[in-house]
Amino acid sequence: MDTLDALLLGIIQGLTEFLPVSSSGHLELGKAILGDDSVPKESLLFTVVLHFATALSTIVVFRKDIFTIIKGALKFQWNEDLQFISKIVLSMFPAVVVGVFFEEELEQLFSGNIFLVGCMLIVTAILLFFADKARNTEKKVSFANAFVIGISQAIAMLPGISRSGATISTSVLLGNDKTKAARFSFLMVIPLIFGKIAKDILSGDLSYETSNISALSIGFLAAFFSGILACTWMIKLVKNSKLSYFAIYCTIVGIISIVLTIV
Repeated sequence: MDTLDALLLGIIQGLTEFLPVSSSGHLELGKAILGDDSVPKESLLFTVVLHFATALSTIVVFRKDIFTIIKGALKFQWNEDLQFISKIVLSMFPAVVVGVFFEEELEQLFSGNIFLVGCMLIVTAILLFFADKARNTEKKVSFANAFVIGISQAIAMLPGISRSGATISTSVLLGNDKTKAARFSFLMVIPLIFGKIAKDILSGDLSYETSNISALSIGFLAAFFSGILACTWMIKLVKNSKLSYFAIYCTIVGIISIVLTIV
């Protein structure tokens, strides 16, 4: 993988991890367009690096919130902060179950299946369209909501389903405040990302021998800085009900992907 490919894929990951257009789907499309034979060999390690970068960018954007939540939870009282952490943990269960018991089936879907990506992008577009029309409230995410949002996150493991789009849309459609929905969506994925990274490292499947340190570094930096930009931007977009633009984008890209695979 050369540095230009790493830069492009890093930017794609950083932007699409937070913008509701599916990072996994766009990475598959990006790999298909680049057609670089070296990408599959370094795919797992490179993906781990990019996800680590976006997790760090989330922490940077929400550093004050995270510090406040941890500080409040350390009081060991059933306060709002400890409840929030409990909701995050609850939301993780569906994705953990799917990741543990259906890992091989999921991996088979990440093999250049552009038709599936196209179909799932259209599903994402539908979710975004309805979420954008929802009325804003001041309701906080409840425990029941957290579990349902977690189910959406598990479904979003399919390439083409936007994780942020699915979780934010689900939260908003459940009647939650749009800003709180975005905040919960971005914070709920942090422990999952670090858990997945730890699992990949401990599995011994990562290949370091063929690693291109320069490409990995450029990909990391591109994903990190574009992730900060996209995360900050996305919060404002959700609050101002601008998701319909992404619904249109996902529809167009989805249709093009489907047509190209058929033709």
